[in-house]
Amino acid sequence: MAAPPFSSGNIRNITIPCMFRMRSIKQLLWWIIAGSEGGLNRARIIKHLRDRPANANQLAEVLGLDYKTIRHHMDVLEKNNLVSTMGPKYGRMYFIAPLLENDYAIFEEIWEKIGKNKVNTKENRDVKK
Repeated sequence: MAAPPFSSGNIRNITIPCMFRMRSIKQLLWWIIAGSEGGLNRARIIKHLRDRPANANQLAEVLGLDYKTIRHHMDVLEKNNLVSTMGPKYGRMYFIAPLLENDYAIFEEIWEKIGKNKVNTKENRDVKK
């Protein structure tokens, strides 16, 4: 029996009908951003990389996060084919992957629905502490 098309985690080498691909990317982005711990930070990383590629140190500084936290989120995004890399491990530059670049409007749609609410909720919690 053949393995499902997404079992390898590498969708770059698979031809996917447009409607199925859009649905899959939308589901992936909902899970990465809204359905898992750290989604807000992953969304902030994606938004920054869309404007300007960066390495982990630069992302940590700009976003005010710990370097190890950034590395964790980059590993998650890279494993899900949402970012691509260039260069050696130290100083490796991160870019928005073509998969996400092509469907960035889906990310923006999700961010509009939940991103601002998540940021406001987090800010309210921080103020109460």
